[in-house]
Amino acid sequence: MDFVSIRVITDDITRLVDFYERATGVRASWSTEDFAELRTATATLAIGSTRTVPMFAPGAAHPADNRSVILEFRVDDVDDVARNLTAHVQEFVQEPTTMPWGNRSLLLRDPDGNLVNFFTPVTPAAIERLTG
Repeated sequence: MDFVSIRVITDDITRLVDFYERATGVRASWSTEDFAELRTATATLAIGSTRTVPMFAPGAAHPADNRSVILEFRVDDVDDVARNLTAHVQEFVQEPTTMPWGNRSLLLRDPDGNLVNFFTPVTPAAIERLTG
């Protein structure tokens, strides 16, 4: 089995896609006006509008209602990401901080309130664990 993507449902797909394009530097591929994907070498972030939910099961997903999942992105320079997003993020949960497990981490909320962690492995052990 391969984990390939996570999908976020939103009331404002353009706003959320714009945010993730800026945050990741990855251009979205739009399939329809209600569905876009940001593809990386290891996984895909799919973003769907609320209009896509009834295609699966009406009422099964609610936008801006997540308080248990953290979207995580490994980046080359977490401090650079923080500087790039300063004017575009309403809530920084934690400024760049080096964590005990060796990652430098930035925690914020995206425009829908989803928790997002951008991190850079900075200790030899963290670098080995994530790249080796």
